[in-house]
Amino acid sequence: MKVLVTGSSGLVGSAIKNISPNYPYDFIFVSSQDADLTDYVQTHNLFNKYKPDYVIHLAACVGGLFKNMNYKVDMFENNVLINFNVVKYSHKFKVKKLICCLSTCIFPDKTTYPINETMLHSGPPHSSNDAYAYAKRMLEIHCKTYQEQFNDNFICVIPTNIYGPHDNYGLEDGHVIPALTQRCYLAKKAGKPFRVLGSGTPLRQFIFSEDLAKLFMWVLENYNEKESLILSVGEKNEVAIKDVALEIAKSFEYEHMMKFDTRYSDGQYKKTADNTKLMNLIGDFEFTSIEEGIKKNTDWFLDNFNDARK
Repeated sequence: MKVLVTGSSGLVGSAIKNISPNYPYDFIFVSSQDADLTDYVQTHNLFNKYKPDYVIHLAACVGGLFKNMNYKVDMFENNVLINFNVVKYSHKFKVKKLICCLSTCIFPDKTTYPINETMLHSGPPHSSNDAYAYAKRMLEIHCKTYQEQFNDNFICVIPTNIYGPHDNYGLEDGHVIPALTQRCYLAKKAGKPFRVLGSGTPLRQFIFSEDLAKLFMWVLENYNEKESLILSVGEKNEVAIKDVALEIAKSFEYEHMMKFDTRYSDGQYKKTADNTKLMNLIGDFEFTSIEEGIKKNTDWFLDNFNDARK
């Protein structure tokens, strides 16, 4: 059985690639170097070349808070095009299961917590990432239309904040952990304060990329319900950005030089996700602790500094 993984050079795709030898599939890992998925013809040619049995769709136009705020047209149009083409050709080529990756950042801004799978469309997303959020919500609707009209096994999973090796460590367009990782590295190298943008008070649930890769494979092999599924650590594992920054600083032995720059926006204060459904289905699953995960992330960044995206 052939499993096509789009966006495979990214964070989650790299993690799936790392664990793939443990699974009995013929994995096909593709990235933007293989095809521009915003292009209808190139997407067709990719599916026609490999004729996959399963698709894990990770490809997306992504970025941190400031990219989402400053490049809304890019975030909306690129994601809508990518998702439309992948879903369309998954149907045309009779893919047995399509797993699409959403994000908890696309949930409503004004809501009650913890959020669960039923609340995705119950209000507008936060204005800081609304373009990306609406594009991803349309992906979920697109999958449901194929479920209802053609009974296709097209499902969406909703991870919380992901981090780990092979991330984008860019200071402007990286997510919080990788961006802070490079910021701390550069600060220590220059002997300057480690500047954290914002107050550090927002709360987030972070999932280590290899943990998420294992959950994706569990979904591929075991989850066949039509409803979307949150893939997250539990609410008890929610941490403040300031504590994450402190762990990063500790991994560089630079915690005495931290400084919070409150001139910058914090974004959404919290978006706690309920992983009850996942844990009821999967049973025991041991998540990597934030301390261990950040240590692994920093070690990888230092070992691969010249090749890391940044």
